[in-house]
Amino acid sequence: MEHLPLFIKIKHRPCLVVGGGVVAARKAKVLLARGARLTIVAPLLCPELLALQATFIWQNDVFNDHYLDQQFLVVAATDNKEVNARVYQAANSRGLLVNKADDSKRSAVIFPSIVERFPLQVAFSTGGDAPWLARLLRARLDALLPKHWGELSRAAGKLRAKVQAAFATSDERRRFWARAEDDATLNTLLQQGALAQAENWLEQAITQPQTGEVILVGAGPGDPDLLTIKALNELQKAEVVLYDQLVSPEIMALIRPEAELIAVGKKAGHHSVPQDQINQLLVEQALSGKRVVRLKGGDPFMFGRGAEELETLKAAGIPFQVVPGITAAAGATAYAGIPLTHRDHAQSAIFITGHSKEDGKEPNWASLAQSRQTLVIYMGLMRSGYIQQRLIENGLASSTPVALIERGTTPQQRVVRGTLSELGLLAEQVVSPSLMVIGDVAALADSLAWFKPQATAHTQASEQAQEQYA
Repeated sequence: MEHLPLFIKIKHRPCLVVGGGVVAARKAKVLLARGARLTIVAPLLCPELLALQATFIWQNDVFNDHYLDQQFLVVAATDNKEVNARVYQAANSRGLLVNKADDSKRSAVIFPSIVERFPLQVAFSTGGDAPWLARLLRARLDALLPKHWGELSRAAGKLRAKVQAAFATSDERRRFWARAEDDATLNTLLQQGALAQAENWLEQAITQPQTGEVILVGAGPGDPDLLTIKALNELQKAEVVLYDQLVSPEIMALIRPEAELIAVGKKAGHHSVPQDQINQLLVEQALSGKRVVRLKGGDPFMFGRGAEELETLKAAGIPFQVVPGITAAAGATAYAGIPLTHRDHAQSAIFITGHSKEDGKEPNWASLAQSRQTLVIYMGLMRSGYIQQRLIENGLASSTPVALIERGTTPQQRVVRGTLSELGLLAEQVVSPSLMVIGDVAALADSLAWFKPQATAHTQASEQAQEQYA
């Protein structure tokens, strides 16, 4: 790294741009937007610069060293490399900050890509190696950053002293701002540009007692790219995270580094922390005033006992939110090339769990054994032989296609295919976590599979990371 990222106050400082074309215009707009006292040296100006002519001094001339006098920042942006080199050498010899538009590697200053929510600015650069990557990142960040964060930043600046006086520790202040950023009323005021009303809301919120909160977050089926934006935001604001064993290490790496991590290790056939203890941990952590994330694989309301945890929080008077995730039935089947429904094969999809009910009641096997529907069975490996037997006994053809998807959406994904008559034997070939799909659509995996998992160094790193959080 040769360049140090800095934010330099350019307002009222004298700056020089040498050149009158579109590149010079782009640089000039950045400087003018920040209040620079701009001089442009060029025999001709492009239409974009002509439209801005009232905002800068135009020297209708070729470059001469004396134009460098008293300048703070110099930009060489002509279409002549020799002229640009001469500007660079002359400015560099005087110790001026200089940007050479056609040679960022040698420039003392690089103009970064910028995403703005004034006064919030996010600036980044590839050092000139990959401008296309900087543009791609800019587009992504511009889509991700809420448009009203500029107004939130201005309001925070005005109330900073009051917040510091009201909350003694950085944890308390972070907790206050996280709660404020979540509030729908405040967000609406900021989006409407009602800054005065937003500031009044914040001033009143400062005086209110801080309470803990639990956010139930679905981590999705494994691929970190399937994590929702809201889930990512919550992981970055969490003070405590209670996580299950099925959450991928790549997603764990996205959690705020200062957050306390508590493994509750829930996995099919293995609960290292009983559910009632998990419920109690959530209550205790929230009652201490902390922002708690309960992180679950898949979707928290899909066979995840999320509702039971929320019922406990409700009884204790603890506020909570739910961030849904992509459930394995949707994610793993999509990555395996298996559509859950298809006009020619299945008009419905049924999600069930392979676990026996505690009261011993059986599902309605006759309704499950109907044709032209898709059965998606969670946690069914241990009872695969029994599931096979009951479905066949109730009339589902033994030739019905089945698929077992192991570690769906991850680099270790593996799909084992066969027929219902082979289900028990197929289950012996896979390990948990796996998803069971029964129905004609399972046969489409042969032609529609698109995901190409590979056991690479990435896989090994993932496994090592999994050991860290186990």
